[in-house]
Amino acid sequence: MGKGYKHVTRTEYEQIERWIGEGIRQGEIAKRLNRDKGTISRWVGGGYVVARQIQTAKRRRHIHGHSAEKSDNRKLTRNPELWKTVLSYLHMGWSPEHVAGRLKTMHPNNPEQRVSHETIYAHIYAYPRGKLRTELIALLRKSHKTRKPRARGEDRRGKIKNMTNIAARPKEVDDRAIPGHWEGDLIKGKYNRSSVGTFVERSSRYVILVQLDNAKAETVRDGFVRELKNVPAPLLKSVTYDQGREMAEHEKLSATLNLAVYFCDPHAPWQRGSNENTNGLLREYLPKGADLNAFSQADLNAIAQRLNTRPRKKLGFKTPEEVYFAAIPCQTPLESKVALQA
Repeated sequence: MGKGYKHVTRTEYEQIERWIGEGIRQGEIAKRLNRDKGTISRWVGGGYVVARQIQTAKRRRHIHGHSAEKSDNRKLTRNPELWKTVLSYLHMGWSPEHVAGRLKTMHPNNPEQRVSHETIYAHIYAYPRGKLRTELIALLRKSHKTRKPRARGEDRRGKIKNMTNIAARPKEVDDRAIPGHWEGDLIKGKYNRSSVGTFVERSSRYVILVQLDNAKAETVRDGFVRELKNVPAPLLKSVTYDQGREMAEHEKLSATLNLAVYFCDPHAPWQRGSNENTNGLLREYLPKGADLNAFSQADLNAIAQRLNTRPRKKLGFKTPEEVYFAAIPCQTPLESKVALQA
């Protein structure tokens, strides 16, 4: 690789972040990567990026009245390890709100390990135009070429009647020791015009996908009933969902399947952490921008099978399928699988 300017690759960028964090000078970094020093200076703190971040922060505070406490654009530049953590979550399909909320829960007493969602957005949009900036913006669930501030103080999704909040969920669900408790969500396709239902069993991480013609509440209810009715009763105790309007028919779903339905707090996706993580894995097969109506139920079953037969470290390198079917009472995993598919 010559010293003429070429876009910094993601691997190089991660190396630069690490070395800057170790206090290595830009000139030495340039030598290690066989890059021009000017190229390196574009991507490190104290250079062009920070200047752009400061300008963006000042402009946003002036226009929207944001305070420094809510958004410190330089925080992720000063803390490369925190930025690396944020990036890892974004690559999992999490939104900046998800990341910020999760970090707040993980580090309640350590502000240096937390960051607001506005700071994450500002950090990404402060990058100079180029391939890296485009790649980072593409990680956002709703990607725009420029930052569009969210309306504050309102819930634009409306209210769902007779919801049971997650606070009423039995404590036994939290430790994942008892099987049969699920987390649910929708993955959206291009222009939000197509959807796939996703369910993850909390103790085994077993995945069920649901083909949907649209995201209307009645369609979602019928699709969920169609697929979940095949789940053995001992493994169908509850589902925890967000407050999406597609679950307006939750009472009928609950009555049909004898299934308790709990709703997360607004803007608290970490309360469905297994589902959020699985949705990120599913994006390998159901990419953003794709028309999800092109996937049949058979296609979705095959995708779920790929995840369900993948060993998981959290399961002692057993597969979700092995743990899930072993939880069906009085049957071996093979007998349970045959019975379920009959």
